Amino acid sequence: MSDLQTRDENALDTATARILLYSDDRNVREKVRFAVGSTIEGREVEWFETATHAATIDALDAGSFDLVILDGEAAKVGGMGIARQMKHELFTVPPILLLVGRPGDAWLATWSEADGAVAHPLDPFAVREAVSELLTK
Repeated sequence: MSDLQTRDENALDTATARILLYSDDRNVREKVRFAVGSTIEGREVEWFETATHAATIDALDAGSFDLVILDGEAAKVGGMGIARQMKHELFTVPPILLLVGRPGDAWLATWSEADGAVAHPLDPFAVREAVSELLTK
């Protein structure tokens, strides 16, 4: 591969923010996508959505992401457990934003080793700010 091809591919990689969004609630996923929008920090957002623990793990195994957003209130397997699992089982872990049930649950994000947390009900400005911050780390 030539140097020119490598530079072009790297430019394409930075032009797109690949975000994995896990929630078993379609409405939560929709609110997060709406809050973040189609571009952030000058990058187009490419969304990958999952609704189950198994699908989330498969997506993490299959691709690389710039950010993972996990719903801590998801049924059966919550985002807190998945965040902790990612930190302990994956070699390279993208930043993790955890959606927690209420502001008082922010300490759980610390336990799960997430890089940031936003509480329900989701404030679109807080979600966008948290995503922006984690993408620029």
